[in-house]
Amino acid sequence: MKSEDKVGLVGTGMLGNAVGLHLLKTGYDLTAYNRTREKTLGLEKNGASIVDSPMDVARSSDLVITCVKDANAVKSVSFEKNGIVEGRHENLVVADMSTINPIESRKIANKLNDFNIVMLDIPVMGGPNVAIKGELVLMVSGDENAFNKHKKIFEVIARQVFFLGKNGVAHSVKLALNLQIVMLALAISEGITLARASSVDPEVFLKILNSTYFKTGMSENKAYKMIKDKFEPTFTLKNMKKDLGTINETAKSLGLNLPMSFKAEELYRTAIEDGFGDLDYTGILAYLKQATKTENLQNRLDE
Repeated sequence: MKSEDKVGLVGTGMLGNAVGLHLLKTGYDLTAYNRTREKTLGLEKNGASIVDSPMDVARSSDLVITCVKDANAVKSVSFEKNGIVEGRHENLVVADMSTINPIESRKIANKLNDFNIVMLDIPVMGGPNVAIKGELVLMVSGDENAFNKHKKIFEVIARQVFFLGKNGVAHSVKLALNLQIVMLALAISEGITLARASSVDPEVFLKILNSTYFKTGMSENKAYKMIKDKFEPTFTLKNMKKDLGTINETAKSLGLNLPMSFKAEELYRTAIEDGFGDLDYTGILAYLKQATKTENLQNRLDE
């Protein structure tokens, strides 16, 4: 065993599963739970103990990582019947890797504190493809003593770890970073769409873009899959829409108006309604491709 710390995992979707597999590979004891048990099979085959509830995870763990859909899901696995609080014990720490509203995160942390459970926020940047190698970027906020106690685990999960202060702050930074991602995806998608309409090979467009100061990791890597209509999800379009909703909710609670974020949420919502939700978030390009064809056809019919 890598450490005396016993790690628990609640939520084994694409990201949670990859984090869990990496922890097992590096020698940690892992106890895991997922509402759909079939999603824990890979972890079980690699040595994880699979249990029947978040309560059972908490009982067996010093640090419980939650990696679920949204704030309501965090509340559910924490406070409902057979939830984490029912398995509480001395010095239990919950580290939430979900992407949620920072205000909701602080409320959850305060409620966990009522049960003598310390909560850390640990949202990450990077998908399953980097999580499986322990190369995420991890942001932490909450109790600094709890962070320091479990810092070695976080350093196994991520290549860089940033401690940012009180509860909620890490989630605020995560949302701000996700906003950069969605804007890049939209900019690249509209650039490719414009290039195609101008009879320019999208690969030539990307080659020129990547020879400039304005290149990004997305334009140098994922964009080449995008132009070949390869949208195997590392983070789905519908999940990005969920995060855009959280960004806009957070902005509103802070008295802010983020007009581009609002428009992006509208666009992603429409793409989901048209059946693109299960694609990678960069599948917004596929939606634009269809939408522009439909608009062109309508324009011809109106002439």
